[in-house]
Amino acid sequence: MAKPKNAFYAQSGGVTAVINASACGVIETARRYKAKIGKVYAGRNGIIGALTEDLIDTSKESVEAIRALRHTPAGAFGSCRYKLKGLEENKAQYERLIDVFRAHDIGYFFYNGGGDSQDTAHKVSQIGERLGYPIVCVGVPKTVDNDLPFTDCSPGFGSVAKYVAVSIREAAFDVASMAKTSTKIFVMEVMGRHAGWIAAAGGLAAEKAGDAPHIILFPERVFDEAAFLARVDKVVKAHGYCAIVVSEGVKGKDGKFLAESGLKDAFGHAQLGGVAPVIAQLIKNKLGYKYHWAVADYLQRAARHIASQTDVEQAYALGRRAVELAVKGHNAVMPIIVRKANRPYKWELGVANLADVANVEKKMPEDYITEDGFGITRKCRTYLEPLIQGEDYPPYKNGLPQYVRLKNAPVKKKLGGEFKV
Repeated sequence: MAKPKNAFYAQSGGVTAVINASACGVIETARRYKAKIGKVYAGRNGIIGALTEDLIDTSKESVEAIRALRHTPAGAFGSCRYKLKGLEENKAQYERLIDVFRAHDIGYFFYNGGGDSQDTAHKVSQIGERLGYPIVCVGVPKTVDNDLPFTDCSPGFGSVAKYVAVSIREAAFDVASMAKTSTKIFVMEVMGRHAGWIAAAGGLAAEKAGDAPHIILFPERVFDEAAFLARVDKVVKAHGYCAIVVSEGVKGKDGKFLAESGLKDAFGHAQLGGVAPVIAQLIKNKLGYKYHWAVADYLQRAARHIASQTDVEQAYALGRRAVELAVKGHNAVMPIIVRKANRPYKWELGVANLADVANVEKKMPEDYITEDGFGITRKCRTYLEPLIQGEDYPPYKNGLPQYVRLKNAPVKKKLGGEFKV
C-alpha cells in the first residue's frame, strides 16, 4: 500500500464567521482517512504560506481545539489577498510550490475562498499535468458576497445576511423612537462590490408595509439621485423616519462607484471609501433631514455570535466533502450546495469544476429586485429566508463568547533560502 500523502489547506480572501467551520470539516475528515492522508499542513496566511514554506502542523492541535474551530470566527491560520499569476507569467511561483510540496510530501491541496481564490486553486490543479508533479486539488467555497456560481449559496453569506437583517431592524427601532425631535435618517452600509446579495438580505427585516429598511440601494442598479431623494422624502412624510441599506458598490450614471477612493486592493479591485456618509450627506444637503450612518464593515463578517445555523452546517459539510472528493481522486473541482426545496428548506451537496467557477461573479437576478429598484421581491425573500434560519451560539463564559486560538505550531523548513512574494 502506498504511503499516505500529506495535505495542504489554506484560507484566502476576506474571512467569514464560518470559514473555520469549513477548516474543522477538512481537518476532522482528513484525520479519518489515515490510510490516504498523513498530516494536514495549513498555510500561514493563505497561499503565501505555501510559497514561503511557512506551514502549520495541525496534528499538534487537540481534538477539542479543532472541534472548537466550528464556532470560532475569522481565519484560524491567517488569510491573504494574493492572486497567483498565470504559469507563463510567473513560472517561478509554481516551481516554488512544487519544491515545497515535494519537500513536505504534499499530495492534496485544499483552498478555502471565493472567486479569486478558486482561480488560484484551479491554477494549482494544473501543476501536475504541466510541470510533472501529481497533486489533487479541491476548492472549498467561501464568500460573504454570495457571488460564487453554481452553488446555491456561499458559506459565510447566510451569517452576514442574518447579521444585516437583525442590525437594520434593531437600528430602525432606535431611529423610530427618536425621529419626532431628532434623527430621521439612518443609513447602513454593507459589503457587496458588484453583487447586492448582502444589501438584499437587509430586506428580510421588512415583513410588512412600512417596516424598515424602507430603501435598499443595489450595485445592480444605477443610482438615480432624483428618484432616490423623492422616495426618501415620501417615506419620512409617511412614517416619520427612513432607514436605508446601501451596498458599498453602488454606482452613479457615470459608471463610477459613489465611494471610490482611487486606490486599488491586492487583487486589483477599486478600494471603496464609504458610501454611507456620501448618501447621508446628500440627503442632508437636499432635504435637510438630520442623519446617522453606520458602516457594518468587519462586524458583519465576524459576527459568529449570531451566525446562521444553516450557514454553519453547510460550511462544515463542504469542508468534509472536499476531503471525501479528494481521497476518491477528484481533481480541479469544488463541492457546492444544491437546493432541493424552499419550504421546508432542503439541500444536498454537488460538485462543480474549478475551471467553470474561477473569476465568475453571480449577481442578483433581475426578478429579485422590485421594479422601482429600492427593494426585494417575494421571489428574493423565498430564496434568502432559509439561509438565515437557526441559531448556533458559541459557548459563553463571563458574558463573552469563547473562541479558540490554536497553537499554530510551525513545520520545520526543509528548503534553503528565502522566497520573495
